[in-house]
Amino acid sequence: MLKIWGRTNSTNVKKVLWIAEELGLSYDRVDAGGAFGVVNDPAYRAMNPNGLVPVIEDDGFILWESNTIVRYLSAKYGADGFGPTDLAGKASAEKWMDWTPATLGVGFRDVFWNMVRTEPGKRDMAAVERGIATVAKGLAIANAALEKQPYLSGDVCGLGDIPLGVIAYGWFEMDIERPSMPALEAWYDRLKQRPAYQKAVMIPLS
Repeated sequence: MLKIWGRTNSTNVKKVLWIAEELGLSYDRVDAGGAFGVVNDPAYRAMNPNGLVPVIEDDGFILWESNTIVRYLSAKYGADGFGPTDLAGKASAEKWMDWTPATLGVGFRDVFWNMVRTEPGKRDMAAVERGIATVAKGLAIANAALEKQPYLSGDVCGLGDIPLGVIAYGWFEMDIERPSMPALEAWYDRLKQRPAYQKAVMIPLS
């Protein structure tokens, strides 16, 4: 059976849990990271020397890096993949997987950690404002793409939607002011209708 190490409130772990649910996979999840520790244990470091989550074990094969895990599970267990299967369509979808952390990662982290994981009196609101501006600038690019197609992956939901879809939940559910982006908001509403997204992603922010 597939084994997944990682806590459910981790953005990167949510990606892996989401694809596992989309593919209908049976898996065993082990709490790791954050308050659960584990990631500095020698046995864990032997699997992932970075000491980060998630990590998976699949029939003895160990893999880390969330986006790579998502691609691997889709390729192995998705009868037709998850999203486009032709080379151009697949590449067009997957570019969003790499774009999301590179463009939004630091800004979103600054907003999320301050607004969700920091007491109000200790929040760095200057960092929050900078983060919101950075994320909003990036999301405007995604919004423009979604004005032309229903999903970042094209006509159907796919791999390209997973990294941003996880961030979108935090972005739209945090108590912050956001610029209106109708196409992005409609896309997020479509994601919220997916049972796998509801189970893996739409949990209380923490």
